[in-house]
Parts: sequence; structure tokens; C-alpha cells
Amino acid sequence: MVKYPEVEVEISGIDGNAFSIMGATTKALRRAGVPKEEQDQYFQEATSGDYDNVISTTMKWVSIS
Repeated sequence: MVKYPEVEVEISGIDGNAFSIMGATTKALRRAGVPKEEQDQYFQEATSGDYDNVISTTMKWVSIS
């Protein structure tokens, strides 16, 4: 289940490094009006592991394409 399914992040068109993905996701969350605390929670969860964790965390939070 995706936490914010209405927020879509296109990761196929951006640099594949973890920080680019997290930056694009945080930006999309901010534009969707997601509270700062939630954005910080996403970032904290995404940075708590390796690259695969970044991808899986992002997929739990937003719709990706």
C-alpha cells in the first residue's frame, strides 16, 4: 500500500543515484502539500539503509514511474 498514491515521481528520467531519487521524492511531497514532518520521516526512512532501501521506501511512499 502506497502512503501517498496521488503523488507521482518519475525516477526513470532522473539520475539514478540515491540522493537524486530522494530529492525528487521530497520535492514531489512538498508540492503535494505533505507536511514537513512527513517529508522528514520519508527522508529518515530512506536513508536508514542501502540503495535498495531507498527504492523500496520511495515505492512505499509515492507512485513511481
